[in-house]
Amino acid sequence: MTSLAITGARVVPIDGEPFDGTVLVTDGRIAGLGPTVTVPDDAPVLDAGGRWLRPGFIDAHTHLGVHEEGEGRAGSDTNELTDPVTASVRALDAINPADIGFDDALAGGITTVNVNPGSGNAIGGLTVAVHTHDRTVDEMVLRSPSGLKSALGENPKRVYGDKKPTPSTRLGTAAVIRKAFVEAQNYLDRFANAEPGKPPPSRDLTHEAIGWVLRGEIPWRQHSRRHRHRGEDRRRVRLRLVIDHGTEAHLVADRWPPRAFRC
Repeated sequence: MTSLAITGARVVPIDGEPFDGTVLVTDGRIAGLGPTVTVPDDAPVLDAGGRWLRPGFIDAHTHLGVHEEGEGRAGSDTNELTDPVTASVRALDAINPADIGFDDALAGGITTVNVNPGSGNAIGGLTVAVHTHDRTVDEMVLRSPSGLKSALGENPKRVYGDKKPTPSTRLGTAAVIRKAFVEAQNYLDRFANAEPGKPPPSRDLTHEAIGWVLRGEIPWRQHSRRHRHRGEDRRRVRLRLVIDHGTEAHLVADRWPPRAFRC
């Protein structure tokens, strides 16, 4: 085991009041902290000299690594704008670990980020949670996928409105998402009801990704600037819902959590 002791620090724990003391890290994990911690004889000691030591910040919505700083078009990979439903694409596949944005984040105390595809599509793709440091993407990954990105409102309207396919309005965007849910549920049903001894249905990566949401395996990350009031419907989709860019969320904060998405 490899250990490191940070002593003489003003420690801010995740739970509890700040204290003056030591933090012992073993194999990359906190093994002990407090005013009195036994430091192994062979552990290197880093004297913080009274500086503050706190947990790393987490940024739950970024495009680090897929929209690189200072790279222009060559480093812009946030939106696969070839179809309004691109649930099968992964932010993971476009991350450049050498993006200087990771260095900027780490310098500001952000040690973990959730990297999202962009919001140009109604369903934009799979997100990934990563550390903001390491040499390769595989070493950075904490959870993949960490969710499925979706967007409502002005962004899909802006992208597809000039092209003239659906969606060019908010109601069109809702219809695209609703159709994708129904198709994914039909896909799951075909697998569940496959006859023994016969080949299963052909895999579809788009339906498969949305199916993870429908089964509650990953959250649905909804880019939603405008609030709306919705009525009840007999057919519902139960989601682990995360609101991103909830500009008007304060207008309906007393209605949280929502009971269901209409479908």
